[in-house]
Amino acid sequence: MTRTTWQDLPRWQRATTLVLAPVEPALTVVAAVDLSRRPAGRIRGPKAVWWPTLIVQPLGPVLYLGWGRRT
Repeated sequence: MTRTTWQDLPRWQRATTLVLAPVEPALTVVAAVDLSRRPAGRIRGPKAVWWPTLIVQPLGPVLYLGWGRRT
C-alpha cells in the first residue's frame, strides 16, 4: 500500500481540510463550555454520559449541541 501525501490530494479536498480542520476543535470547546454551565435539568440525560461523548469526533459535540440540550 502506498501512503497518500498532501500533494496527492485533489485541490478541493485540500481546501476542505484547511477550512474544516479548525471547526472540529471549536465545536468541542463550545459544547464543553455549554455542558459545564448548563444546569443538569436542561440536558437530555446525565452530564456524566455527555462528557465522554464530547471526545467522539466529530459526532459527539454535534449530537450534544443538536439534541442533548433542552431549551
